[in-house]
Amino acid sequence: MLKLFFYVAVLFLAFFGYRSYAATSSSLQIGDVAPSFTLNDAQGQTHYLSDYAGKYLVLYFYPKDDTPGCTKEACHFRDDMTQLEKLGAKVVGISVDSSKSHEDFAKKYHLPFPLLADTNGSVAESYHALTNFYVIKIAKRYTFLINPTGKIAKIYTSVDTSNHSQQIVDDLKVIQTGVK
Repeated sequence: MLKLFFYVAVLFLAFFGYRSYAATSSSLQIGDVAPSFTLNDAQGQTHYLSDYAGKYLVLYFYPKDDTPGCTKEACHFRDDMTQLEKLGAKVVGISVDSSKSHEDFAKKYHLPFPLLADTNGSVAESYHALTNFYVIKIAKRYTFLINPTGKIAKIYTSVDTSNHSQQIVDDLKVIQTGVK
């Protein structure tokens, strides 16, 4: 009986996982206007995409506060913040976790950038960065580099948390100078 339950659960997750995957086939492209958002940070302050007009925005989606990969990624962004700011970029993290969870995570690791609470997953969904199993929603580890005019300059869907921040620094230098 336990085996049967296991197989039914696997089939259920595979079916809904595929539906979620198939629904993202019409994903965003470089040059598209970035979907707008209105989300609160850990302190309850509202952030809008338009707040970042005139600057590059590193908008990164991540699965869960205080997990190993997400912590590594956030801490690398923290450590590379000076370089990113010199290149005119701001960093914003988004997950489906609560503002309280973001507050604890940011405080624990001294994160100097906002973490926005997308508790219903609507912003992650608009960026095709949401895995929705209907029972549980989780943000995919995707990053969007948005240029000062609000268009997507680069999309990262295969993120290595150990070097992702440096990869963005390098890409910003190339985008801004045109030299590899």
